[in-house]
Amino acid sequence: MARAVPPSEQPNTPASSDNPGDPTWEVELLRVLVSRKGTQVEAQWAIHPQLKQDLLPAEWQEVVDLMAKATDIVGERFSKALAQIDPIPPGNA
Repeated sequence: MARAVPPSEQPNTPASSDNPGDPTWEVELLRVLVSRKGTQVEAQWAIHPQLKQDLLPAEWQEVVDLMAKATDIVGERFSKALAQIDPIPPGNA
């Protein structure tokens, strides 16, 4: 789930003020994925395993609750946008 992303090779980019001379690495801590199969839209989330281990049970529950709300919002908005762009054609019943 987690991946470290090396810095881009840009020679004119100033070094990080925290660690001059060392490139800054980005680590993906949280991911939200929205996918579609036909008319079904699904939103999922994942968290870096180390971050999950570092959280207290109450903090983990708070993250779970907040991410459930976030994925519901993202999935609903994605579904609405998709319906506007790609409406379901009328059927012959």
